[in-house]
Amino acid sequence: MRFLLSRRWILFAITVALLAVLAWRLGLWQFHRLEDRKATNAIIERNLAGTPTPVDQVLAPGRPVDKQDQWRRVVASGTYDPANTVLVRYQTRDGAAGVDVVVPLVTPSGTALLVDRGWLAAENRGADVHDVPPPPAGEVTVTGWVRIDGSGSSTQVDDHSVRSVSSAAIGPVVGHPVYAGFVDLETESPAAATPLTVTELPELNNGPHFFYGLQWWFFALLAIFGFCYLAYDEWRGGPPLGSRRGSQTPRDPAVHRDDASGDPARRV
Repeated sequence: MRFLLSRRWILFAITVALLAVLAWRLGLWQFHRLEDRKATNAIIERNLAGTPTPVDQVLAPGRPVDKQDQWRRVVASGTYDPANTVLVRYQTRDGAAGVDVVVPLVTPSGTALLVDRGWLAAENRGADVHDVPPPPAGEVTVTGWVRIDGSGSSTQVDDHSVRSVSSAAIGPVVGHPVYAGFVDLETESPAAATPLTVTELPELNNGPHFFYGLQWWFFALLAIFGFCYLAYDEWRGGPPLGSRRGSQTPRDPAVHRDDASGDPARRV
């Protein structure tokens, strides 16, 4: 086994070790993501099953929404401000194009709660706030699920439309102080004459992380097995490392000379 101390085998061993360690760590990362997803799902399940809490006990202006409150049910009363409706572009349902309709609900304190009232089938860029069915007039009581603000350039408001909802970006446009975060509508009383399609609840499965983790660990073991197999093959007399690809069995010179001799008997 002295060949293992050669330069090419040492470099090969280092390469295999690095690949195996990388694949192993990627597998661990996937399993950590699985645990995070399970913890998040547990929070969502608890919040979805909870009774509605007054909105001012969960949300506040300028205070980021706690991750523990994501999908928590809240209740609020106030008056819708349809003149400041904001459309969320590029929202699809079962492959159909549409928009989400966000309307500020102005509470008695003067603070507005951004309510995503649901989905409306429409051209993503062609929808107009005037084409949206109006919300209930007068005093309205809504229940909904708390959502965390979006971030990045997708939250920029352009002519009362956005790609992702952020109270920090929408607040200055609607002209009311707003609660941080927003809610996806569950119910509203009185009901709208033309209701929108309510928000889809999140899927509470574990995702593909478990199988991805196993795949990465399999790649790590495969790299180690391949190294051991090649080392064993060379130890028992196989072609040396680096000469396996394209190798050919040399022809017998004597046979070559006989074939080229022109002897008819040899050509038959």
